Amino acid sequence: MTAPFVHLHLHTEYSLVDGLIRIKSLVKEVAAAGMPAVAVTDMSNQFALIKFYKAALNAGVKPLIGVETWVRRPGGEPTRLVLLCQNLTGYRHLTQLVSRTYLEGQQRGIPILDYAWLKGQTDGLIALSGGREGELGQALLNDRLDQAHVWLADWQKLFPQRFYLEVQRTGRPQEEEYLEAAVELAAATGTPMVATNEVCFLQRDDFEAHEARVCIHDGAILDDPNRPRRYSDQQYLRTPTEMAELFVDLPEALENTVEIARRCNLRLELGKNVLPEFPTPDGMSADAYFTTQAHVGLEKRLQRLLDPAAADFPERRQPYDARLELELKVIIQMGFPGYFLIVAD
Repeated sequence: MTAPFVHLHLHTEYSLVDGLIRIKSLVKEVAAAGMPAVAVTDMSNQFALIKFYKAALNAGVKPLIGVETWVRRPGGEPTRLVLLCQNLTGYRHLTQLVSRTYLEGQQRGIPILDYAWLKGQTDGLIALSGGREGELGQALLNDRLDQAHVWLADWQKLFPQRFYLEVQRTGRPQEEEYLEAAVELAAATGTPMVATNEVCFLQRDDFEAHEARVCIHDGAILDDPNRPRRYSDQQYLRTPTEMAELFVDLPEALENTVEIARRCNLRLELGKNVLPEFPTPDGMSADAYFTTQAHVGLEKRLQRLLDPAAADFPERRQPYDARLELELKVIIQMGFPGYFLIVAD
């Protein structure tokens, strides 16, 4: 029997810094390993969303949609956070948050989420703490236990019953020190833990190719002994059995991956055109406002094309009026007034 486990922290090739995984290969491997679901949490983007969503469903795998992002409190340093969509509300909130990081939060080309932006924007989202590189991880590794308790309470308030302490065992520095402290924090506060592998490539043998990609992004030389080593060859798509062996002492951290997968039930309606609503004044419908604006535009143009003072002005404008009415009728029947208002704006 396959051990219960779902990967909830994974970067694809759309994570330009450190992802090496192609979508088709991912869902094929996940299905072959008997995993019922898998998450894609690319760094600060959802570029792979549609491709992943379709491929996963076609392979009989439940797609879990999420993002890993940098988040920062005022005056603090950026730390990592993983957000997963439970439903359409969460997806909309996540999309808005990610967009805002690019519009308002970029620093040296890196989109960063302001902690304050999360207020009122967390419904429908599950948060993983980010492991040793998360805010709580950094506090624990720096022996700031009191601060960790305060920050944990903040996160639990933002994500009631939806915040998990993330732990990993990928052979990187300080992981075990963090894990030990995280276990104590979880026990003291009743916070659920979740195990991830921070997957960046499919097979262990892909590590060298992954390092080459990282070096290309960083402008570093692969053989440079002094370059930072931020990754390990253990960040591959481990099987559920491998994860069970790795976390034999923390079975609840594995069980929670399946529980989170059950809680995430985002359904996207694809192939249907959905136009955004255009804000109209005084409660007017989009159709009425579009019609009014079209008539205003026609009047302006007729003032230039024809002589309003001429005796034959009413007669000469009739073809224009008739043409406008025909086009308005067609556009309204097709449901496109909002689109035309947006383009005009």
